[in-house]
Amino acid sequence: MNIRIHQLDLPPGYTADQLAKAAAKALRCPPSALKKLKTTRRSIDARGRAPRMTVSAEAEFTGRLATGLRNVEPVSDSALPPRPSLRACGGPRPLVVGAGPAGLMAAFSLAEAGLKPILIERGEPAEQRTRRVEAFWKNGELNTESNVLFGEGGAGLFSDGKLTSRSKDRPRVRRFLEILVQCGAPPDILIDAEPHLGSDTLVALVPELRRRLQTLGGEIRFGARLDQLDIENGAVRGAMISSQPMRTDTCVLATGHSARDVYAMLARHGVPMEAKPFAVGVRLEIPQHRIDTAQWGGPVPVLGKASFRLTRREEGVARPCYTFCMCPGGVVMACASSNGLLTTNGMSLSRRDQPFGNAAFLAPVNCRDFGGSASDPQAGIAFQRRMEAAAFAAGGSDYSLPAQRLTDYLEGTPSKDVPTERSFARARPSDLRGLLPEFVDQTLRSAIPKMLRSLRGVRIEEALLYAAETRSSSPVRVVRDDNGQSPGLRGLYPCGEGAGYAGGIVSSGMDGLRIAESVIARFAHNNEENKGP
Repeated sequence: MNIRIHQLDLPPGYTADQLAKAAAKALRCPPSALKKLKTTRRSIDARGRAPRMTVSAEAEFTGRLATGLRNVEPVSDSALPPRPSLRACGGPRPLVVGAGPAGLMAAFSLAEAGLKPILIERGEPAEQRTRRVEAFWKNGELNTESNVLFGEGGAGLFSDGKLTSRSKDRPRVRRFLEILVQCGAPPDILIDAEPHLGSDTLVALVPELRRRLQTLGGEIRFGARLDQLDIENGAVRGAMISSQPMRTDTCVLATGHSARDVYAMLARHGVPMEAKPFAVGVRLEIPQHRIDTAQWGGPVPVLGKASFRLTRREEGVARPCYTFCMCPGGVVMACASSNGLLTTNGMSLSRRDQPFGNAAFLAPVNCRDFGGSASDPQAGIAFQRRMEAAAFAAGGSDYSLPAQRLTDYLEGTPSKDVPTERSFARARPSDLRGLLPEFVDQTLRSAIPKMLRSLRGVRIEEALLYAAETRSSSPVRVVRDDNGQSPGLRGLYPCGEGAGYAGGIVSSGMDGLRIAESVIARFAHNNEENKGP
């Protein structure tokens, strides 16, 4: 029988022999009773001790299971159902808008099914986009169509490439990760509890996914922006792509949370949308060796670099606060997609070998904070823009990031300088108070020092803040029904983070797979109807 064993306690860098002995001990059997033993899940446990690995493993078991065993179960098949093979039957090809994780996964799945999708992306391919972004970071030259936020790979191309997910939809998580491995991602992402790729790996992986998509019959057009939808009798009948008409009756909308012109276009068409809560704050940077010491007691080379996840409950006037997108051994970066607006994010390469770690510290923003309502679903965007315009001005109006020492921020004193040793060179000393709403400032001033105390040895005088972190998630949800379509526009499939249904690389990719399944089911139904009796 095939069995799965959970909660095996092993040292970092454990060997196959150590795994076999631990599994045999858990089963009360000799190691020879286990065949094809393999790790299926592993995570780091450093709670109050030197780091250990908590491991799940699967094996073929040839003996009889002892009674009273804990953390042992038979392996069940939880794979997704087989993907059908369809033909478009001469009708218009599906259109997928946006080549981020959601759009890429949706287009790939549609191509696998034989539907020959057309994937459009307003930005450039990953290779050219990378050079464009490096020039922006170096000298502030912004291209509003291809930048840190727009282009092949989506906003997540320049990130830590974190592939963590709390979703219980394990089959789709597995499917997403398997596609990445097929395109060159390390197989370890299939078993690590907190896998990551790094931007350098993503830049190499995304073009391979593009090539596979094209081999399957999909088409990709870069420098192609969705300007307008052609609507007839409440259904999609086409689209205007960079001033050129295209016929389609299926549009998967996966444009990301920064395509604000798309939200405005949808509003003109009367597509149902609603305001949703999001979060804003700052990005905080501290020496990585302090994080390693706080989490693991010091460096553990076999484990790479330590990360953290911190939260703080509501306290007085301070709202809850939490960290987001922690980048060990990474860099802080400037982000922009519109002239005169500036936000920030973090990024790591696969080795995570830079001297600083960074994370966003965020406070929740509720719809009542910005007047979001059914009559004004885009009010959150205006709220973001005000902060981004203030950050741009505070940074010197050249896309340098405004920065402030944490000690100065807490004391209400503008920083006269910033540390020479920091991850982002184009940073200007500033006063971050006033760039963010007062309730956010109050929350951060109260929560950050208390949150950092849980990282023993981290010194607040070494922390540097960058502003402003405004685009951790979309402030808008494009409404869809149980079949994935807009209830106000047949054939429109809102998808991913920009549509308000995801919050990271994995959840966006999963949503792309989910929406593709809905589109495929519709095509399969239409094909059956067209066959006739």
